[in-house]
Amino acid sequence: MSSDNKRRAFFISDGTGITAGSLGGLLAHFPDTEFEQIRIPFTDSHQKIEDAQKRIVNAKLINGIRPIVIMSIGNNILRSELKQVDAYYIDLFESFIYPLGEELNQEPLTRPGVAHSMKGANYGNRIEAINFALGHDDGMTHNGLNQAHVILVGVSRSGKTPTSIYLAMQFGIKAANYPLIPEDFERGTIPPILEGYMDKIFGLTIQANRLSSLRSERRPDSHYASLENCKDEIKKAERLMQKLGVPIADSTSRSVEELSAIIIQHINKN
Repeated sequence: MSSDNKRRAFFISDGTGITAGSLGGLLAHFPDTEFEQIRIPFTDSHQKIEDAQKRIVNAKLINGIRPIVIMSIGNNILRSELKQVDAYYIDLFESFIYPLGEELNQEPLTRPGVAHSMKGANYGNRIEAINFALGHDDGMTHNGLNQAHVILVGVSRSGKTPTSIYLAMQFGIKAANYPLIPEDFERGTIPPILEGYMDKIFGLTIQANRLSSLRSERRPDSHYASLENCKDEIKKAERLMQKLGVPIADSTSRSVEELSAIIIQHINKN
């Protein structure tokens, strides 16, 4: 038997897997267990169910521990078929959707993609917010900043871009982001173009070791990625943000979902 004691956690869906994957945060409540997360989207046919079953069976054979399966499959036949192999199942439809339907006395929609459908009134807002985030990434343009719901600032690679895109995609929030660079630290202030939007600014920071690792993926063995430079930039950025009263969140061990929740709470307060 293998010495691999990781607990496999499968996220199986008949759509993109976003809904099932969003429950991955459940695993964070069990820090003593090391999980290997495996996503299997678009499992919408008997053949694909069979393929998923084989992967679940193989996962158990590796270390003798039955895997965890978090599933979101609307088709009753496919859902029942998947459960024929040994695993611990968390079924979104049986656990949440059908009981809620009974309470509401409504038949729930079961087609793939309902939870993250881009149809309806929300569609236009989200598309507009995504275009805004992409157009205002990394200080690309100053035009239309007055439309921003939030402006994220922080050193390069501190998590500004993925958080901006997530806020746009999931909530229709228009988020711009600007990097804080050595010239800003020398002046002791944020980029001049942002000075009229102080009430919209939110800062992200990160631990130096993590930042160095992220930057090394882009520019290995560079001054930009060196641990000492990362420490220096973070220290100066935090000092600047604190001086200006900018709220700060640490992105080191937080997911974009967690960061977004903090940012939305800040936006709502304002």
